Amino acid sequence: MKIVFMGTPDFAVGALQAVIEAGHQVTAVVTQPDKPKGRGKEVQITPVKVCAMAHNIPVFQPVKVKAPEAVEVLRSYQADIFVVAAFGQILSEEILEMPRYGCVNIHASLLPAYRGAGPIQWAIIDGRRKTGITIMQMDKGLDTGDILLQKEVMIDERETGDSLHDKLAAAGAELIVEALSKIEASQVTPRRQNDEESCYAKMLQKSMGKIDWNMTSEKLDCLIRGLISWPGAFTTYRGKTLKIWEEEPVEKVPSDGQIQEEEPGTVLGVEKDAFYVQTGKGVLKILAVQMEGKKRMAVKDFLLGYPVKAGECLGN
Repeated sequence: MKIVFMGTPDFAVGALQAVIEAGHQVTAVVTQPDKPKGRGKEVQITPVKVCAMAHNIPVFQPVKVKAPEAVEVLRSYQADIFVVAAFGQILSEEILEMPRYGCVNIHASLLPAYRGAGPIQWAIIDGRRKTGITIMQMDKGLDTGDILLQKEVMIDERETGDSLHDKLAAAGAELIVEALSKIEASQVTPRRQNDEESCYAKMLQKSMGKIDWNMTSEKLDCLIRGLISWPGAFTTYRGKTLKIWEEEPVEKVPSDGQIQEEEPGTVLGVEKDAFYVQTGKGVLKILAVQMEGKKRMAVKDFLLGYPVKAGECLGN
């Protein structure tokens, strides 16, 4: 089939590569405009654009894909289908109806669960044990279109947002190739979503990473793992921001003279490679951190510069 692929971040790269390797004719790749990034504000091209350039595929980067001039460019590709994966812009009905087979989306959840922008992270934050990939026929709603294919992906006990992202990206790449084959052969039966079973995965905000030590250790563990790369879970220590990279919930602190019960946020005990913090229920064993202005480091190394003491408090 003649395909226009629409995507922007790393999540979409594997799918584009898989579609190319399956022998489909990708007539164009549509991705977000290049943007300055980092302290130096150096312009960085999108991961999907990098992949497209490596395969000599034309790249289109509209500021507004719904603008009349952008719509005409899309029409000129005369594609059979548009494949969308984390593109980052909403498509108009005119675009959705343009290709012969319409537009299909690779969504990182088992719809109707986790419609919206942050399905990967919210599955972990909510403590789910299973998620997956949905290939969906797009309509004008937000992830409300008919389900074409789905594939379950299990969430490991110590899964992070990063590791689940990679698993789902790989699953999406595999499933879109299967879906395109079945669509072309008229072997797929669309299935309507049950709106009553839906839930919304809202876009992540930096403020979400601020740790409330009154939460239980289990919920904090899910939050920290879910937000691992961005925005990251953080607290304050000695007046500076402290990001928590690695931890694990425990029921209590080893009883060798350490504090056993205190207000949430209190350091209960310190070992050579970890320190323990009281939560609203249970304790978090902190294993890797990043102090404001510093690099990520294991607690063993952190303690050399910041000798944490039992009784000190994290947060406000």
